[in-house]
Amino acid sequence: MGYTTKGREQYKRLLNFMAALVIIFFCMFSFSHVWYNYYNSKMHDPFWHYGNLLMVGLYGIIYVTTAGVFNGFRLGYSKFMGLYGSQILGILGANAIESVLVALIGRNRMDLKPIFILAAIQLVFAAPWSYLFTVIYTKMYPPRRLIILYGNSNAKYLVNKMAERTDKYKICAAVSCEESIEEIERRILRYEGVIITDIPGDLRNKLVKFCFEHSIRMYINPKLSDIIIRGADDFHLFDTPLLLSRNDGLKFEQRIMKRMFDVLLAVMLLIVALPFMLITALIIKLYDGGPVLYSQVRLTKNGRKFKVLKFRSMVIDAEKGGARLASEHDDRITPVGKVIRKIRFDELPQLINILKGDMSFVGPRPERPELAERYELTMPEFKYRLKVKAGLTGYAQIMGKYNTTPYDKLKLDLMYIEHQSVREDLKIILSTVRTVFVPDATEGVEFDVPIETKRGDIKHDFSKDLELTEEEVEEFEIAEGLPRR
Repeated sequence: MGYTTKGREQYKRLLNFMAALVIIFFCMFSFSHVWYNYYNSKMHDPFWHYGNLLMVGLYGIIYVTTAGVFNGFRLGYSKFMGLYGSQILGILGANAIESVLVALIGRNRMDLKPIFILAAIQLVFAAPWSYLFTVIYTKMYPPRRLIILYGNSNAKYLVNKMAERTDKYKICAAVSCEESIEEIERRILRYEGVIITDIPGDLRNKLVKFCFEHSIRMYINPKLSDIIIRGADDFHLFDTPLLLSRNDGLKFEQRIMKRMFDVLLAVMLLIVALPFMLITALIIKLYDGGPVLYSQVRLTKNGRKFKVLKFRSMVIDAEKGGARLASEHDDRITPVGKVIRKIRFDELPQLINILKGDMSFVGPRPERPELAERYELTMPEFKYRLKVKAGLTGYAQIMGKYNTTPYDKLKLDLMYIEHQSVREDLKIILSTVRTVFVPDATEGVEFDVPIETKRGDIKHDFSKDLELTEEEVEEFEIAEGLPRR
């Protein structure tokens, strides 16, 4: 099967731990220097030995927590810039919290310049740290050699997405589910893992057991029923294990907590964002003299219609020809609109929608009725998104892109619906901050995906979709039995 990283899998956690230890030690050591020399020595009642250790330890806990929330220690999860961006957020967050603590301890008499300098030094150190350990991780764990098992043409979108992470995945071959199971199993054994997408349930069940028996890694593109089952609780009827899927959403007290969380956070953010909203409104008005706000009918819980508010980012009468999705280089978007969409400022007026109760902070993005109807023609399950209140952000927003297919967005929204909680909401909100630092999170659709395209078994020439080197193409042709060039 060629080169495999199975023997090194056991060291992944150790490598992550060592990498985290390096930067945690540097951040705590640099903070201890600032604390001892600039803050504790200038206090009227300085801390003693254990008090100083407590302050350094507390800083370490704050830094580990903030960086951990943004995946700042997960090697291989992101490329270099993603890892460094996570560290930027973690370091800035930790030092912002620490500056508040220093101000409280010093009764607002402490100069905060040293902590700003500390943050700058830590950010400089985080850059080579991110690059070095990304390189080490990539060298130790080269991309896995995978085979994809497909049932229809929708699998090509998954192939293209995985091809964007050439540092992690190397799709070397493809096999149709129409082949005999003996042939499929023989082919799977040649590779380090298999991607299973859109194949009949009985075949998938057999292959899941086969891969489990032979310790072969599986990447399974889940069906909607899989996502619903994943939200089930373990239940036992005497000695018989069962899965209990309640399908009734949040409990009464959880709904109350979620609403209180939404109102409190919306009020706080409106106060903070008000100056930025006024500036944004002024710039939009000065650009073309058109209206500042743009309202549009959207759907929320149980299909109820409401008017969502946004700062206008497109030209006036942008949809006079009918509703359509934004594309990557959409000429309807104004120069001002490109900026405010990039930094998500166009969504700020929706804080008012949250206060009115039309939306929540976290939930499926509200869809337009006419587009929802078109999606439901080929995806009747699309209405499942309406089991909860629409959201300002959501799992589909932090994990997806503008060019994510509606079916994949539905899956991501269902994942949230099946695991929703105030804790999950807070995690998604913090992750939304991270997406601002990821440029490709705001791309438009790269190509027109026909909404009427039906999901079904379609024979597909996968050799056209695999982006391989010359040597890999030759290996692919041999494996597939294709004519040699």
